[in-house]
Amino acid sequence: MPEIGEGVDHGERLAANAGAEKEAWAATLEDMQALASELEDDGWSTITIQAGSTAPMGRSGDDDHFGLVYVIPGNKAEPFSEAVEAGDFPEYEVYRAEQSGKVFLVTEYRDPETKTAILIAGMYALRNAVGCAQTAVEEEMLYTHVQKLDATHLGSFRHDDYEKFFPSIADVESWADVDDAAMNYD
Repeated sequence: MPEIGEGVDHGERLAANAGAEKEAWAATLEDMQALASELEDDGWSTITIQAGSTAPMGRSGDDDHFGLVYVIPGNKAEPFSEAVEAGDFPEYEVYRAEQSGKVFLVTEYRDPETKTAILIAGMYALRNAVGCAQTAVEEEMLYTHVQKLDATHLGSFRHDDYEKFFPSIADVESWADVDDAAMNYD
């Protein structure tokens, strides 16, 4: 991996960040599989999904459609939809890590009645989460929405404890500068 510091050009810095982000994403996917294995060992059925895109959305006008939007692959849409139709998923956990101005997370939705868990892995840039986090604070809650690439809505979940998604909510205003700061190694 290239050195970070004075005399290192922008391309080398990007390459160093890309390697760290790739490792963080691989660790996120490994964590999701480990969580699924633990749940399965306890008798749960699991659905694991690697989101193709994760977008934090703030409120746009009068629209109440805000929160994290996971875009999932078409081959995961049917198992996800069937599970959501069969259960309520009142419990959730969020496992997250930050690396180079990005958030890597696994959201675990649990329905104790059907003993079904859905785990979705995603990643987004902190600087893109400002509006979403501010709306969550204003509304004192957050949604996660799941859809396909063609924008077909598959399900939504309401989360009263939005701080699981944004534990450093006091730092929201500084997030807009996170990516720029991550690139300034001097």
